Amino acid sequence: MLTTVNITNEIHYIGVNDRETYLFENLWPLDHGVSYNSYLIDEEKTAVFDTVKNTKMSVFIEKINGILKNRPLDYLVINHMEPDHSGAISALQDQYPDLTLVGNAKTFEILENFYGPLKNYHVIKDGDTLSLGKHILNFYLTPMVHWPETMMTYESTTGTLFSMDAFGGFGTLDGGIFDDEVNLEFYMDEIRRYFSNIVGKYGAMVQKALKKLKDAEITINIVAPTHGPVWRSAPNCIIDYYDRWSRAETEEGVVIVYGSMYGNTQKMADVIARKLSEKGIKNIRIYDASKTHLSYLVSDIWRFKGVILGSCAYNTGLFPTMETLVNKLENSQLKSRFLGIFGTASWSGGGVSNLNKFAEKIKWQQVGESVEAISSPKDEDFKKCIEMADEMADLLIKERKPGTDAFCSFIY
Repeated sequence: MLTTVNITNEIHYIGVNDRETYLFENLWPLDHGVSYNSYLIDEEKTAVFDTVKNTKMSVFIEKINGILKNRPLDYLVINHMEPDHSGAISALQDQYPDLTLVGNAKTFEILENFYGPLKNYHVIKDGDTLSLGKHILNFYLTPMVHWPETMMTYESTTGTLFSMDAFGGFGTLDGGIFDDEVNLEFYMDEIRRYFSNIVGKYGAMVQKALKKLKDAEITINIVAPTHGPVWRSAPNCIIDYYDRWSRAETEEGVVIVYGSMYGNTQKMADVIARKLSEKGIKNIRIYDASKTHLSYLVSDIWRFKGVILGSCAYNTGLFPTMETLVNKLENSQLKSRFLGIFGTASWSGGGVSNLNKFAEKIKWQQVGESVEAISSPKDEDFKKCIEMADEMADLLIKERKPGTDAFCSFIY
Protein backbone atom coordinates (compact mmCIF):
# COMPACT_ATOMS: atom_id res chain seq x y z
CA MET A 1 0.00 0.00 0.00
CA LEU A 2 1.40 3.40 -0.99
CA THR A 3 1.55 5.99 1.77
CA THR A 4 -0.68 9.03 1.52
CA VAL A 5 -1.07 11.43 4.43
CA ASN A 6 -4.08 13.48 5.44
CA ILE A 7 -3.26 17.14 5.97
CA THR A 8 -6.94 17.75 6.72
CA ASN A 9 -9.85 15.36 6.21
CA GLU A 10 -10.05 16.27 2.53
CA ILE A 11 -6.54 17.50 1.71
CA HIS A 12 -4.04 14.72 1.08
CA TYR A 13 -0.26 14.76 0.74
CA ILE A 14 0.65 12.72 -2.35
CA GLY A 15 4.31 13.68 -2.74
CA VAL A 16 7.27 11.40 -3.43
CA ASN A 17 10.89 11.18 -2.31
CA ASP A 18 13.90 11.20 -4.63
CA ARG A 19 16.98 9.55 -3.16
CA GLU A 20 18.53 8.72 -6.53
CA THR A 21 19.24 12.13 -8.07
CA TYR A 22 22.74 13.25 -7.17
CA LEU A 23 22.59 16.90 -8.27
CA PHE A 24 19.49 19.11 -8.17
CA GLU A 25 19.27 21.04 -11.46
CA ASN A 26 22.50 19.13 -12.23
CA LEU A 27 24.28 21.65 -9.97
CA TRP A 28 23.41 21.40 -6.28
CA PRO A 29 24.35 18.29 -4.23
CA LEU A 30 21.46 16.30 -2.82
CA ASP A 31 23.35 14.59 0.00
CA HIS A 32 20.04 14.05 1.77
CA GLY A 33 17.83 13.72 -1.31
CA VAL A 34 14.77 15.85 -2.06
CA SER A 35 11.01 15.51 -1.95
CA TYR A 36 8.61 16.51 -4.71
CA ASN A 37 5.45 17.52 -2.90
CA SER A 38 1.99 17.37 -4.43
CA TYR A 39 -1.43 17.62 -2.85
CA LEU A 40 -4.96 16.48 -3.63
CA ILE A 41 -8.29 17.91 -2.46
CA ASP A 42 -11.04 15.27 -2.58
CA GLU A 43 -14.37 17.05 -2.48
CA GLU A 44 -17.38 17.71 -4.75
CA LYS A 45 -14.74 18.66 -7.30
CA THR A 46 -11.28 17.16 -7.05
CA ALA A 47 -8.01 19.00 -7.58
CA VAL A 48 -4.29 18.18 -7.57
CA PHE A 49 -1.71 20.88 -6.89
CA ASP A 50 1.45 20.49 -8.98
CA THR A 51 2.89 17.16 -10.09
CA VAL A 52 6.33 15.54 -9.76
CA LYS A 53 9.48 14.82 -11.73
CA ASN A 54 8.94 12.46 -14.66
CA THR A 55 11.06 9.75 -13.03
CA LYS A 56 8.47 9.51 -10.24
CA MET A 57 5.24 9.81 -12.22
CA SER A 58 4.09 6.17 -11.95
CA VAL A 59 4.05 6.06 -8.15
CA PHE A 60 2.52 9.56 -8.12
CA ILE A 61 -0.40 8.55 -10.37
CA GLU A 62 -0.85 5.36 -8.37
CA LYS A 63 -1.32 7.46 -5.24
CA ILE A 64 -3.97 9.59 -6.94
CA ASN A 65 -5.81 6.53 -8.23
CA GLY A 66 -5.72 5.03 -4.75
CA ILE A 67 -7.55 8.03 -3.31
CA LEU A 68 -10.02 8.72 -6.12
CA LYS A 69 -10.78 5.07 -6.97
CA ASN A 70 -12.98 5.44 -10.05
CA ARG A 71 -13.85 9.09 -9.50
CA PRO A 72 -12.70 11.72 -12.00
CA LEU A 73 -9.93 14.22 -11.37
CA ASP A 74 -11.39 17.61 -12.25
CA TYR A 75 -8.51 20.07 -11.92
CA LEU A 76 -4.72 20.23 -11.92
CA VAL A 77 -3.50 23.54 -10.48
CA ILE A 78 -0.06 24.37 -11.91
CA ASN A 79 1.65 26.76 -9.53
CA HIS A 80 5.09 26.27 -11.08
CA MET A 81 6.26 24.89 -14.43
CA GLU A 82 9.79 23.76 -13.56
CA PRO A 83 10.09 20.13 -14.74
CA ASP A 84 10.54 18.67 -11.25
CA HIS A 85 6.94 19.80 -10.65
CA SER A 86 5.45 19.60 -14.15
CA GLY A 87 7.01 16.34 -15.32
CA ALA A 88 3.81 14.30 -14.91
CA ILE A 89 1.30 16.76 -16.42
CA SER A 90 0.96 14.98 -19.77
CA ALA A 91 0.75 11.57 -18.14
CA LEU A 92 -1.90 12.79 -15.71
CA GLN A 93 -4.05 14.17 -18.51
CA ASP A 94 -3.65 10.90 -20.38
CA GLN A 95 -4.93 9.11 -17.28
CA TYR A 96 -7.78 11.60 -16.79
CA PRO A 97 -8.74 12.87 -20.29
CA ASP A 98 -11.26 15.42 -19.00
CA LEU A 99 -8.77 16.96 -16.60
CA THR A 100 -8.76 20.78 -16.66
CA LEU A 101 -5.37 22.46 -16.31
CA VAL A 102 -5.45 25.61 -14.18
CA GLY A 103 -2.74 28.25 -14.50
CA ASN A 104 -2.00 31.79 -15.64
CA ALA A 105 -1.24 32.91 -19.18
CA LYS A 106 2.53 32.59 -18.67
CA THR A 107 2.02 29.07 -17.27
CA PHE A 108 0.55 27.79 -20.52
CA GLU A 109 3.12 29.56 -22.65
CA ILE A 110 5.90 27.73 -20.79
CA LEU A 111 3.92 24.48 -20.68
CA GLU A 112 3.60 24.35 -24.47
CA ASN A 113 7.29 25.15 -24.89
CA PHE A 114 8.11 22.10 -22.76
CA TYR A 115 5.41 19.61 -23.66
CA GLY A 116 3.59 20.88 -26.73
CA PRO A 117 -0.11 21.81 -26.82
CA LEU A 118 -2.30 20.02 -24.29
CA LYS A 119 -6.03 20.61 -23.75
CA ASN A 120 -8.65 21.95 -21.36
CA TYR A 121 -6.94 25.13 -20.18
CA HIS A 122 -8.50 27.31 -17.49
CA VAL A 123 -6.58 30.59 -17.49
CA ILE A 124 -6.72 32.54 -14.22
CA LYS A 125 -5.75 36.09 -13.39
CA ASP A 126 -4.41 37.51 -10.16
CA GLY A 127 -7.10 37.36 -7.46
CA ASP A 128 -9.38 34.91 -9.28
CA THR A 129 -11.16 32.18 -7.34
CA LEU A 130 -12.33 28.65 -8.12
CA SER A 131 -14.84 26.64 -6.09
CA LEU A 132 -14.45 22.93 -5.42
CA GLY A 133 -17.55 22.90 -3.21
CA LYS A 134 -16.74 23.78 0.38
CA HIS A 135 -13.14 24.51 -0.55
CA ILE A 136 -12.49 27.80 -2.33
CA LEU A 137 -9.25 28.38 -4.16
CA ASN A 138 -7.78 31.88 -4.35
CA PHE A 139 -4.97 32.52 -6.84
CA TYR A 140 -2.11 34.96 -6.26
CA LEU A 141 0.43 35.62 -9.02
CA THR A 142 3.96 35.82 -7.60
CA PRO A 143 6.18 36.22 -10.68
CA MET A 144 9.94 35.61 -10.43
CA VAL A 145 9.81 33.63 -7.21
CA HIS A 146 11.85 32.30 -9.00
CA TRP A 147 10.35 31.77 -12.50
CA PRO A 148 8.11 34.20 -14.41
CA GLU A 149 4.93 32.12 -14.13
CA THR A 150 5.11 31.26 -10.41
CA MET A 151 1.94 31.65 -8.40
CA MET A 152 0.47 30.53 -5.07
CA THR A 153 -2.94 29.05 -4.36
CA TYR A 154 -4.71 29.71 -1.06
CA GLU A 155 -7.56 27.47 0.09
CA SER A 156 -9.68 29.69 2.30
CA THR A 157 -11.72 27.10 4.23
CA THR A 158 -8.68 25.47 5.84
CA GLY A 159 -6.24 28.37 5.49
CA THR A 160 -3.84 26.25 3.43
CA LEU A 161 -1.29 28.00 1.22
CA PHE A 162 0.00 25.87 -1.66
CA SER A 163 3.17 27.89 -2.09
CA MET A 164 5.06 26.08 -4.91
CA ASP A 165 8.87 26.34 -4.40
CA ALA A 166 8.58 29.19 -1.91
CA PHE A 167 9.15 28.02 1.68
CA GLY A 168 10.60 24.71 0.45
CA GLY A 169 14.02 23.12 0.74
CA PHE A 170 16.23 20.13 0.08
CA GLY A 171 16.00 16.86 1.99
CA THR A 172 13.68 13.88 1.67
CA LEU A 173 10.77 13.47 4.06
CA ASP A 174 11.86 10.34 5.89
CA GLY A 175 8.65 9.34 7.64
CA GLY A 176 7.81 12.78 9.00
CA ILE A 177 5.83 15.06 6.70
CA PHE A 178 4.98 17.95 9.03
CA ASP A 179 7.17 20.51 10.80
CA ASP A 180 6.25 19.04 14.19
CA GLU A 181 7.35 15.55 13.10
CA VAL A 182 10.90 16.26 11.89
CA ASN A 183 14.24 17.63 13.08
CA LEU A 184 13.78 21.26 12.13
CA GLU A 185 17.42 22.20 12.69
CA PHE A 186 18.41 19.85 9.86
CA TYR A 187 15.63 21.03 7.57
CA MET A 188 16.31 24.72 8.18
CA ASP A 189 19.90 24.25 7.02
CA GLU A 190 18.63 22.62 3.83
CA ILE A 191 15.87 25.19 3.35
CA ARG A 192 18.40 28.02 3.67
CA ARG A 193 20.75 26.27 1.22
CA TYR A 194 17.86 25.98 -1.22
CA PHE A 195 16.80 29.61 -0.75
CA SER A 196 20.28 31.14 -0.93
CA ASN A 197 21.35 29.29 -4.07
CA ILE A 198 18.11 29.22 -6.07
CA VAL A 199 15.62 31.81 -4.83
CA GLY A 200 17.81 34.35 -3.04
CA LYS A 201 18.77 36.35 -6.11
CA TYR A 202 15.10 37.30 -6.41
CA GLY A 203 14.78 38.68 -2.88
CA ALA A 204 12.96 41.81 -4.06
CA MET A 205 10.32 39.65 -5.75
CA VAL A 206 10.00 37.52 -2.61
CA GLN A 207 9.27 40.71 -0.69
CA LYS A 208 6.57 41.64 -3.22
CA ALA A 209 5.01 38.19 -2.88
CA LEU A 210 5.01 38.41 0.93
CA LYS A 211 3.42 41.86 0.76
CA LYS A 212 0.72 40.56 -1.58
CA LEU A 213 -0.16 37.80 0.88
CA LYS A 214 -0.19 40.28 3.77
CA ASP A 215 -2.34 42.77 1.89
CA ALA A 216 -4.82 40.00 1.07
CA GLU A 217 -5.47 39.71 4.84
CA ILE A 218 -5.63 35.95 4.70
CA THR A 219 -5.05 33.62 7.64
CA ILE A 220 -2.38 31.06 6.81
CA ASN A 221 -2.78 27.97 8.98
CA ILE A 222 -0.78 25.58 6.80
CA VAL A 223 2.09 26.21 4.39
CA ALA A 224 2.31 23.40 1.81
CA PRO A 225 5.41 23.86 -0.39
CA THR A 226 6.59 21.67 -3.26
CA HIS A 227 9.78 20.60 -1.42
CA GLY A 228 10.43 19.88 2.24
CA PRO A 229 8.14 19.69 5.26
CA VAL A 230 4.54 20.89 5.44
CA TRP A 231 4.23 23.64 8.06
CA ARG A 232 1.13 23.14 10.20
CA SER A 233 2.37 23.95 13.74
CA ALA A 234 4.52 27.00 12.97
CA PRO A 235 3.63 28.36 9.52
CA ASN A 236 4.66 31.87 10.56
CA CYS A 237 8.16 30.59 11.33
CA ILE A 238 9.03 29.71 7.74
CA ILE A 239 7.33 32.86 6.46
CA ASP A 240 9.39 34.95 8.89
CA TYR A 241 12.59 33.29 7.71
CA TYR A 242 11.80 34.02 4.07
CA ASP A 243 11.07 37.61 5.02
CA ARG A 244 14.35 37.85 6.89
CA TRP A 245 16.49 36.19 4.22
CA SER A 246 14.95 38.15 1.35
CA ARG A 247 15.84 41.37 3.21
CA ALA A 248 19.41 40.06 3.71
CA GLU A 249 19.12 40.02 7.51
CA THR A 250 21.82 38.05 9.28
CA GLU A 251 22.92 36.28 12.41
CA GLU A 252 26.13 37.07 14.26
CA GLY A 253 28.98 35.01 12.89
CA VAL A 254 31.83 34.83 10.40
CA VAL A 255 32.36 32.61 7.37
CA ILE A 256 36.01 32.20 6.37
CA VAL A 257 36.53 30.65 2.95
CA TYR A 258 39.99 30.13 1.49
CA GLY A 259 41.74 28.60 -1.49
CA SER A 260 45.19 27.21 -0.70
CA MET A 261 47.56 24.93 -2.62
CA TYR A 262 50.21 24.21 0.00
CA GLY A 263 48.62 25.31 3.26
CA ASN A 264 50.05 28.82 3.65
CA THR A 265 46.75 30.63 3.07
CA GLN A 266 45.12 28.13 5.40
CA LYS A 267 47.51 29.15 8.21
CA MET A 268 46.25 32.72 7.93
CA ALA A 269 42.63 31.53 8.12
CA ASP A 270 43.30 29.67 11.36
CA VAL A 271 44.96 32.72 12.96
CA ILE A 272 42.00 34.91 11.98
CA ALA A 273 39.52 32.40 13.41
CA ARG A 274 41.38 32.13 16.72
CA LYS A 275 41.31 35.89 17.25
CA LEU A 276 37.60 36.02 16.45
CA SER A 277 36.98 33.34 19.06
CA GLU A 278 39.06 35.17 21.66
CA LYS A 279 36.89 38.23 21.07
CA GLY A 280 33.70 36.25 21.80
CA ILE A 281 32.45 35.32 18.33
CA LYS A 282 31.06 31.79 18.57
CA ASN A 283 29.63 31.15 15.11
CA ILE A 284 32.80 30.73 13.04
CA ARG A 285 32.84 28.57 9.91
CA ILE A 286 36.11 27.84 8.08
CA TYR A 287 35.87 26.22 4.65
CA ASP A 288 38.45 25.02 2.17
CA ALA A 289 36.80 26.03 -1.10
CA SER A 290 38.28 22.98 -2.81
CA LYS A 291 36.54 20.54 -0.46
CA THR A 292 33.15 22.12 0.24
CA HIS A 293 30.56 22.53 -2.48
CA LEU A 294 29.69 26.08 -3.46
CA SER A 295 26.08 25.70 -2.32
CA TYR A 296 27.10 25.16 1.32
CA LEU A 297 29.45 28.15 1.22
CA VAL A 298 26.74 30.44 -0.15
CA SER A 299 24.22 29.16 2.39
CA ASP A 300 26.39 30.13 5.37
CA ILE A 301 27.41 33.42 3.77
CA TRP A 302 23.69 34.14 3.46
CA ARG A 303 23.27 33.32 7.14
CA PHE A 304 26.12 35.24 8.80
CA LYS A 305 27.11 38.90 8.74
CA GLY A 306 30.90 38.50 8.56
CA VAL A 307 32.64 37.14 5.46
CA ILE A 308 36.42 36.73 5.17
CA LEU A 309 37.81 35.46 1.87
CA GLY A 310 41.34 34.25 1.26
CA SER A 311 43.11 33.09 -1.87
CA CYS A 312 46.56 32.17 -3.02
CA ALA A 313 47.61 33.40 -6.44
CA TYR A 314 47.07 30.83 -9.17
CA ASN A 315 48.41 31.45 -12.68
CA THR A 316 48.33 35.22 -11.99
CA GLY A 317 44.68 35.04 -10.90
CA LEU A 318 42.38 33.77 -8.18
CA PHE A 319 42.52 30.17 -7.07
CA PRO A 320 39.84 28.53 -9.30
CA THR A 321 37.42 27.47 -6.57
CA MET A 322 37.57 30.95 -5.06
CA GLU A 323 36.93 32.46 -8.47
CA THR A 324 33.81 30.31 -8.76
CA LEU A 325 32.64 31.50 -5.35
CA VAL A 326 33.10 35.23 -5.97
CA ASN A 327 31.37 34.93 -9.36
CA LYS A 328 28.38 33.32 -7.64
CA LEU A 329 28.35 36.00 -4.93
CA GLU A 330 28.49 38.79 -7.51
CA ASN A 331 25.43 37.28 -9.16
CA SER A 332 23.54 36.72 -5.91
CA GLN A 333 22.69 40.37 -5.23
CA LEU A 334 23.44 39.73 -1.56
CA LYS A 335 23.94 42.96 0.37
CA SER A 336 25.08 44.27 3.74
CA ARG A 337 27.99 42.08 4.77
CA PHE A 338 31.29 42.87 6.46
CA LEU A 339 34.16 41.70 4.23
CA GLY A 340 37.77 40.86 5.04
CA ILE A 341 40.40 39.81 2.48
CA PHE A 342 43.66 37.91 2.82
CA GLY A 343 45.90 35.58 0.81
CA THR A 344 49.32 34.74 -0.53
CA ALA A 345 51.41 35.39 -3.63
CA SER A 346 54.70 33.91 -4.83
CA TRP A 347 56.25 34.59 -8.23
CA SER A 348 53.10 36.52 -9.16
CA GLY A 349 50.12 38.07 -7.49
CA GLY A 350 46.50 37.73 -8.51
CA GLY A 351 44.68 36.24 -5.53
CA VAL A 352 44.32 39.23 -3.24
CA SER A 353 44.23 41.78 -6.07
CA ASN A 354 41.23 40.01 -7.63
CA LEU A 355 39.49 39.73 -4.29
CA ASN A 356 39.95 43.49 -3.97
CA LYS A 357 38.28 43.93 -7.37
CA PHE A 358 35.42 41.76 -6.12
CA ALA A 359 35.11 44.01 -3.06
CA GLU A 360 34.78 47.06 -5.29
CA LYS A 361 32.00 45.41 -7.29
CA ILE A 362 29.94 43.97 -4.46
CA LYS A 363 30.22 47.08 -2.27
CA TRP A 364 30.18 45.31 1.09
CA GLN A 365 31.81 47.15 4.00
CA GLN A 366 35.47 46.16 3.94
CA VAL A 367 37.10 45.41 7.29
CA GLY A 368 40.74 46.32 7.84
CA GLU A 369 43.32 46.31 5.09
CA SER A 370 43.74 43.38 2.72
CA VAL A 371 46.59 41.13 3.83
CA GLU A 372 48.87 39.51 1.24
CA ALA A 373 51.81 37.35 2.35
CA ILE A 374 54.67 36.55 -0.02
CA SER A 375 54.99 32.76 -0.36
CA SER A 376 54.34 32.06 3.32
CA PRO A 377 52.97 34.31 6.07
CA LYS A 378 55.46 35.99 8.40
CA ASP A 379 54.90 37.54 11.83
CA GLU A 380 53.93 40.87 10.28
CA ASP A 381 51.34 39.17 8.07
CA PHE A 382 49.85 37.31 11.03
CA LYS A 383 49.70 40.59 12.96
CA LYS A 384 47.67 42.18 10.16
CA CYS A 385 45.37 39.13 10.10
CA ILE A 386 44.79 39.53 13.84
CA GLU A 387 44.04 43.24 13.38
CA MET A 388 41.48 42.39 10.69
CA ALA A 389 39.83 39.80 12.96
CA ASP A 390 39.82 42.23 15.86
CA GLU A 391 38.03 44.87 13.78
CA MET A 392 35.56 42.31 12.41
CA ALA A 393 34.68 41.14 15.92
CA ASP A 394 34.18 44.71 17.14
CA LEU A 395 31.79 45.47 14.28
CA LEU A 396 29.75 42.34 14.96
CA ILE A 397 29.62 42.93 18.70
CA LYS A 398 28.51 46.51 18.12
CA GLU A 399 25.49 45.18 16.21
CA ARG A 400 24.71 42.56 18.86
CA LYS A 401 21.14 42.56 20.11
CA PRO A 402 19.87 41.02 23.35
CA GLY A 403 18.30 37.59 23.09
CA THR A 404 18.50 35.06 20.33
CA ASP A 405 19.38 35.91 16.73
CA ALA A 406 16.98 33.34 15.33
CA PHE A 407 13.37 34.16 14.53
CA CYS A 408 12.16 30.78 15.76
CA SER A 409 14.12 30.02 18.90
CA PHE A 410 13.05 26.38 18.99
CA ILE A 411 15.08 25.71 15.85
CA TYR A 412 18.49 26.82 17.07
